Amino acid sequence: MVKFKPFFDRRHPGVERIIAIVALINLGLVFFDLTYLNLRQVYRQYLPAITRVYDPVKGIIAHPETQYYQAQIDELADHLAQNGLQSPQVDDALAELRSLSQQLIAENPFAGVNQENAWAAVQQHLRARTEEPFAREAFSRFWSAAYLAEQGWQQELAFWDAQIRPLVEANYYRRVDQAGRAIDYFWLLDLPFVILFATDILARMLSLRYRNSDLTWLNVGLRRWYDLFLLLPFWRWLRIIPVALRLYQVDLLDLEPIRTEAQRDTIVLVGADLAGIVGIQLIEQMQTAIRQGDLLSWLSSFEDSNHDSNRLLSGSADRLSNPESDHAPGQNSDQDSPNPAPALVDQQEVIAIANHLYDVSLHQILPRIQPDLEDLVQHSLTNTLEQVPGYAQLIHLAGLGRVSTQVVQQLANSVVHGVYHTMTGVLLDPEGKEITARLQRNLRIAIVEELGQDHAAQEIQNRLVDILEHIKQNYVKAVVEASGEELAERTEVLHRQIR
Repeated sequence: MVKFKPFFDRRHPGVERIIAIVALINLGLVFFDLTYLNLRQVYRQYLPAITRVYDPVKGIIAHPETQYYQAQIDELADHLAQNGLQSPQVDDALAELRSLSQQLIAENPFAGVNQENAWAAVQQHLRARTEEPFAREAFSRFWSAAYLAEQGWQQELAFWDAQIRPLVEANYYRRVDQAGRAIDYFWLLDLPFVILFATDILARMLSLRYRNSDLTWLNVGLRRWYDLFLLLPFWRWLRIIPVALRLYQVDLLDLEPIRTEAQRDTIVLVGADLAGIVGIQLIEQMQTAIRQGDLLSWLSSFEDSNHDSNRLLSGSADRLSNPESDHAPGQNSDQDSPNPAPALVDQQEVIAIANHLYDVSLHQILPRIQPDLEDLVQHSLTNTLEQVPGYAQLIHLAGLGRVSTQVVQQLANSVVHGVYHTMTGVLLDPEGKEITARLQRNLRIAIVEELGQDHAAQEIQNRLVDILEHIKQNYVKAVVEASGEELAERTEVLHRQIR
């Protein structure tokens, strides 16, 4: 298929290539922003620098409840390291952690930012570790002096730091503005790109408006409607449409297979339906014209003047006398009337076709069938002579049978040659031309008058309508049975051969 490139792309290919690359970078940034909250845990685990830089953009801060909870665990670890498990400070810290755990279970601070999976993972790990069926009992047992003494507090705190701490510290909440909406400063990062895109779109519109002053500004804007997605502060993911098209137009992305497949079904279906509708409409219009008698009316109104007939017949005579004149360069058969009237154009064309057929018949067809005509004439003369009284007895005389056969053969040849030369030379004779023109006119009048009879005209019209109806049925059947996929594949093969 033909690849269309806008005028601005053809005029400034380097600029458009740069803008297309910038648009691709912006699209990548948009999708990074859209997926950041869902992938934040992955970034925090493997690329923590990204979260430190981008968390402020999304208004993300550590959740104070879970942060305080983890701070209490760090304080407990310090008391255990300094005083051991049997100390009042450790008992107070464990009691505080048990109370905070029950508070976390009741309030679930992970729910506000769609971190329920992380909180469920924390509870699952603790239930499996303590072998308790419920989360409350699991937290209470885990933060008890008896459990830590039984399992070893160093081992249990190491388990917490390895399995639970990353999930707890990953919890966050987003600050909100006065309207209660989560703070998001991405628009500040996106603003320079939007300004660049707006400048490019405006330059395109001005260029198009300058080259097509008849277009309204609305029409100019609709010429590149998909570029407006680059300016929307919402639904930014729709920018994939203008970015893909821009990359395609500057030959950085091949969308031809996608475009071909996207248009394939539409072209096949619409093409098949259109072919059927057009074919049926043409056939039905021909049937309607025949029923209304337009064919007979055209034959009746087909009048040619003696001047036109003689002029065209003279042209035929000239062609008979000099057949090569039809192909002589620079000749024009209508020099006397270089601008014929529109009403006579069809009549002259029909007469010219008839004269051409007459020439072909005389110069090409008759010479090829002349031996058959001679045999037919000889056979007719022989049958006629055999009906003459006494001829049968006469040919039995010595030598007369052979002479009779030769005479009949020579006579047949003379008749055929004479007729042929007469037909080719009659148009050279002014009187012959007049007789031929009168014969054509009278023959046409006789045909029209005979066709004008109600029974004859109706019979011909009915038969023609039936023939067209049969053609229409076969045509529709062929269109229905034809495989659009096969036609499309043949078309693609032809396109590849042409390329």
